[in-house]
Amino acid sequence: MTWQTLDLRTDPRGVTWLTLNTPDRRNVLSPQMSAELTEAAQALGTDPTVRVVVLAGAGPVFCAGGDLDWMAAQIDADRPQRLREARKLAQMLRALNELPKPLIGRLHGGAFGGGVGMACVCDVAIAAEGTRFCFSETRLGIIPATIGPYVLARMGEGHARRVFMSARIFDAVEAETLGLVARVVTGEALDVAVEAEVAPYLSCAPLAVGQAKALARALGPRIDDAVIEDSIRRLADAWEGPEARVGIRAFLEKRPAPWQ
Repeated sequence: MTWQTLDLRTDPRGVTWLTLNTPDRRNVLSPQMSAELTEAAQALGTDPTVRVVVLAGAGPVFCAGGDLDWMAAQIDADRPQRLREARKLAQMLRALNELPKPLIGRLHGGAFGGGVGMACVCDVAIAAEGTRFCFSETRLGIIPATIGPYVLARMGEGHARRVFMSARIFDAVEAETLGLVARVVTGEALDVAVEAEVAPYLSCAPLAVGQAKALARALGPRIDDAVIEDSIRRLADAWEGPEARVGIRAFLEKRPAPWQ
């Protein structure tokens, strides 16, 4: 399969590097990337030769969040179109979250908006020192809706409320205290730390690992069809609100929004 926004490479051990590969756009979550991530997760999940998946980003940042041009298009879309577009994001996150293989996040540079959401669907995320994090949505007049269930599952409500609504940029050290990442290491040690997370799985029975992950999800916070559909509806509602039109347009035009 040919990928336009991703790079997939599997080594002889069965370790696949799933790399967001639009570095010139800071790996923003475009509709095409979301669709390709969904397809990649489904393909990797059914490939018996794949033992572990590492989710990474090419270039200077892991993921700068949602594609603002795509967001802006939702302002003038009708309700059914907004719901369809929000569902693409939700389906991508669900596919990664339910991947029946260990998913290790390799974070560097920055993880904003949807990039934080992707970190939260990883089974473990390792961040390089200097990585910045931000739930940037409310600055634009929207909300972190489709990523919300996974953020709350990873961080818990108390920790999430410290950073979920303020659009405050926080560093990797704080991300570790919030439970968002498991470890913070130097940039030079990042790949070594990722490999340390990968290695134990290569001694485990692959099907048992997938079954254990499914059990952990079943016993954890509820993220079912109803929860996901509610997050889709809430994002569409935010896109329809008066603040989204003003906030996204102000950002694209590089001027302050009225509330700034």
